[in-house]
Amino acid sequence: MAGPATTGTHANARAMGPLLLRWIGRSGTRDFPSGAPIPAGQELMDVLTLVHGREAHLDNLIAGLERSRVLPERLIVVQMNQSIHPWRSERFAIEHLEICTTDGSLPLAKARNLAAWSAQSNELVFLDVDCIPSNDLLGSYERYLKRDKRTIYQGIVNYLPPGQLSDWSEASLDACSSSHEAFGAFAPGDALPHPMFWSLNFACHLETFEQIGGFDEAYTGYGGEDTDFAFRAERLAVGLQLVDAQAFHQHHPTYSPPLNHFADIVRNATVFHDRWERWPMDGWLNAFEAAGYIEFCDGRLKIRRHPTRTEVEAARCA
Repeated sequence: MAGPATTGTHANARAMGPLLLRWIGRSGTRDFPSGAPIPAGQELMDVLTLVHGREAHLDNLIAGLERSRVLPERLIVVQMNQSIHPWRSERFAIEHLEICTTDGSLPLAKARNLAAWSAQSNELVFLDVDCIPSNDLLGSYERYLKRDKRTIYQGIVNYLPPGQLSDWSEASLDACSSSHEAFGAFAPGDALPHPMFWSLNFACHLETFEQIGGFDEAYTGYGGEDTDFAFRAERLAVGLQLVDAQAFHQHHPTYSPPLNHFADIVRNATVFHDRWERWPMDGWLNAFEAAGYIEFCDGRLKIRRHPTRTEVEAARCA
């Protein structure tokens, strides 16, 4: 039964600064207090997600988890640059964290780290707020995580068409969704090249996440942090494997190229190049260059001009 919201500072927040956590529910499955060590031999699973707006999408993510054959120990929701909204579930605990930035940018890397450091479970499932988990997503991850603790498992994401979802079932989502063409050559069980890592839907052990060092918080806002995380994993010989943990991605407007994130992408691409001596997000950077927004000179990226508001809106897709 969901209980009243409380406020406190979590012991595992790992020197992240003064951040607010509100614990608002308990599924009844926990028999040890928040902040206590995990009992030896007890494997638990936390689902972690970030949200800024998209309340209806988070409602559907929670509904998907509630229909899961394997329930999470808890869902940790990091709300970025918005006031706490108290989501509740009768089937598992939901913990809320709030993180804000002074410039309004979305601190994706920092927020993911905060969620991971706040987890009490050994097994972490990172799920984008736009994703509705299939009823076997957690069960699939549970099976794979027991096989190898030194692997990042990346689930399958199918994309839903535009339109509000109501009275949906997994069968109806499956019938109208489509797979991403980038993964067409791969099947569940295949090793993935590390540059293909995508944080929409993945799982790993907490120990592995810590060994990689989490997401690098030098990347602020949108872009680059996923690829950097995967490159550091590869350097440590941590594998990346595609598995049959399926999620359905709810539609939202996109931009092609993503001019709405122009400044973040350029800044983070430069951070990545300084670390790895290669350019990430090359498709987007090439599009920016072709449109005259940037240029490459002597191995450096230079902004020629920022896109106008009209240009940003013209890049918006349905």
